[in-house]
Amino acid sequence: MANRKKPALGLLAYFAVAFSLGAYFTFAAVQGDFGLFRRAEIVAEGADLKTELDRLNLEVARMENLTRRLSDSYLDLDLLDEQARDVLGLIRADEIVIR
Repeated sequence: MANRKKPALGLLAYFAVAFSLGAYFTFAAVQGDFGLFRRAEIVAEGADLKTELDRLNLEVARMENLTRRLSDSYLDLDLLDEQARDVLGLIRADEIVIR
Protein backbone atom coordinates (compact mmCIF):
# COMPACT_ATOMS: atom_id res chain seq x y z
CA MET A 1 0.00 0.00 0.00
CA ALA A 2 1.14 3.37 -0.97
CA ASN A 3 1.28 6.01 1.66
CA ARG A 4 -1.32 8.59 0.57
CA LYS A 5 -2.07 11.77 2.46
CA LYS A 6 -5.41 13.44 2.32
CA PRO A 7 -5.28 17.10 1.35
CA ALA A 8 -5.11 19.24 4.41
CA LEU A 9 -8.31 21.00 5.34
CA GLY A 10 -6.38 24.27 5.75
CA LEU A 11 -5.13 24.12 2.17
CA LEU A 12 -8.66 23.56 0.88
CA ALA A 13 -9.95 26.47 2.96
CA TYR A 14 -7.11 28.68 1.67
CA PHE A 15 -7.99 27.98 -1.97
CA ALA A 16 -11.72 28.48 -1.27
CA VAL A 17 -11.06 31.87 0.30
CA ALA A 18 -8.66 32.86 -2.49
CA PHE A 19 -11.17 31.83 -5.15
CA SER A 20 -13.99 33.69 -3.37
CA LEU A 21 -11.94 36.87 -3.09
CA GLY A 22 -10.89 36.64 -6.72
CA ALA A 23 -14.50 36.15 -7.84
CA TYR A 24 -15.69 39.05 -5.67
CA PHE A 25 -13.07 41.49 -6.95
CA THR A 26 -13.67 40.40 -10.55
CA PHE A 27 -17.41 41.01 -10.13
CA ALA A 28 -16.76 44.39 -8.49
CA ALA A 29 -14.38 45.41 -11.29
CA VAL A 30 -16.98 44.66 -13.93
CA GLN A 31 -20.33 45.55 -12.36
CA GLY A 32 -19.54 47.57 -9.25
CA ASP A 33 -20.13 51.28 -8.68
CA PHE A 34 -16.77 52.04 -10.27
CA GLY A 35 -16.68 49.08 -12.66
CA LEU A 36 -16.41 48.81 -16.41
CA PHE A 37 -20.17 48.91 -17.06
CA ARG A 38 -20.59 52.04 -14.92
CA ARG A 39 -17.67 53.66 -16.75
CA ALA A 40 -19.37 52.99 -20.09
CA GLU A 41 -22.58 54.56 -18.75
CA ILE A 42 -20.65 57.63 -17.56
CA VAL A 43 -18.92 58.03 -20.93
CA ALA A 44 -22.26 57.80 -22.78
CA GLU A 45 -23.88 60.25 -20.37
CA GLY A 46 -20.94 62.61 -20.83
CA ALA A 47 -21.41 62.53 -24.61
CA ASP A 48 -25.13 63.27 -24.20
CA LEU A 49 -24.38 66.17 -21.87
CA LYS A 50 -21.78 67.54 -24.29
CA THR A 51 -24.38 67.49 -27.08
CA GLU A 52 -26.88 69.24 -24.80
CA LEU A 53 -24.26 71.85 -23.86
CA ASP A 54 -23.50 72.55 -27.51
CA ARG A 55 -27.22 72.95 -28.25
CA LEU A 56 -27.66 75.31 -25.31
CA ASN A 57 -24.60 77.35 -26.34
CA LEU A 58 -26.13 77.77 -29.81
CA GLU A 59 -29.42 78.87 -28.25
CA VAL A 60 -27.62 81.39 -26.01
CA ALA A 61 -25.70 82.76 -29.00
CA ARG A 62 -28.96 83.12 -30.96
CA MET A 63 -30.64 84.93 -28.07
CA GLU A 64 -27.63 87.22 -27.62
CA ASN A 65 -27.75 88.04 -31.33
CA LEU A 66 -31.45 88.88 -31.15
CA THR A 67 -30.92 90.97 -28.03
CA ARG A 68 -28.07 92.90 -29.66
CA ARG A 69 -30.15 93.48 -32.78
CA LEU A 70 -32.95 95.04 -30.68
CA SER A 71 -30.63 97.11 -28.47
CA ASP A 72 -30.41 100.90 -28.44
CA SER A 73 -26.95 100.91 -30.02
CA TYR A 74 -27.96 98.75 -33.00
CA LEU A 75 -31.57 98.48 -34.11
CA ASP A 76 -32.55 96.02 -36.82
CA LEU A 77 -35.78 97.45 -38.26
CA ASP A 78 -36.72 94.19 -39.99
CA LEU A 79 -36.43 92.27 -36.72
CA LEU A 80 -38.37 94.99 -34.89
CA ASP A 81 -41.12 94.80 -37.53
CA GLU A 82 -41.22 90.99 -37.25
CA GLN A 83 -41.45 91.13 -33.44
CA ALA A 84 -44.21 93.76 -33.55
CA ARG A 85 -46.19 91.56 -35.94
CA ASP A 86 -45.71 88.37 -33.90
CA VAL A 87 -46.08 89.71 -30.39
CA LEU A 88 -48.54 92.57 -30.85
CA GLY A 89 -50.40 91.29 -33.90
CA LEU A 90 -49.82 94.51 -35.82
CA ILE A 91 -50.23 94.91 -39.59
CA ARG A 92 -49.56 97.81 -41.92
CA ALA A 93 -52.39 99.78 -43.47
CA ASP A 94 -51.55 98.60 -46.99
CA GLU A 95 -51.63 94.84 -46.09
CA ILE A 96 -54.52 92.42 -46.51
CA VAL A 97 -54.98 89.64 -43.95
CA ILE A 98 -56.24 86.31 -45.28
CA ARG A 99 -57.54 83.77 -42.79
